Amino acid sequence: MPIPIVTREIDSPVGPLLAGACARGVCLLEFGSPERQSRALRDLDSLLDSTEGASDDPQMYLERLVAELDAFFAGTLAEFGVRLCDPGTEFQRSVWARMRAIPCGQTLSYGQLADEIGSPGGARAVGAASGHNRIAILIPCHRVVESTGALRGYGGGLDTKRWLLDHEQAITGQGVLFEPSR
Repeated sequence: MPIPIVTREIDSPVGPLLAGACARGVCLLEFGSPERQSRALRDLDSLLDSTEGASDDPQMYLERLVAELDAFFAGTLAEFGVRLCDPGTEFQRSVWARMRAIPCGQTLSYGQLADEIGSPGGARAVGAASGHNRIAILIPCHRVVESTGALRGYGGGLDTKRWLLDHEQAITGQGVLFEPSR
């Protein structure tokens, strides 16, 4: 039996976000189309088993998430502390864990990330795992770029990825990575 997920829409400078939490933590923070959001919720329904884990109030996690996102977008928070519930394969979870370790304001290439988790030559697999990340911003797949530094694929769109990276550069006092288009 799937574990219940409580959802909430959150306004942000990069557009509306659909947040979701279960009894084990935040399990969803998704940009994009209603179809993309529905697919993420269906995936979670099939991955979350109510016979495992905690029985905390999901609203508690959503309230903390909103407070942390407000601080992040205000430029006063660089690291999130809300508990996450990120079901996936062992490989996906290793990719997501390494993404969470990339410091705010920094980037890593898909190939570097693959090397660091012991999967040399696994840049495409890292990209695929990134594409299955259902907790945007908190599992910062926006910090993963091509080896040339170029941006590639992002569920919220490349403009959002660029905005997030520039915002994090400002939070950490490093300037901007990308100059505005002329």
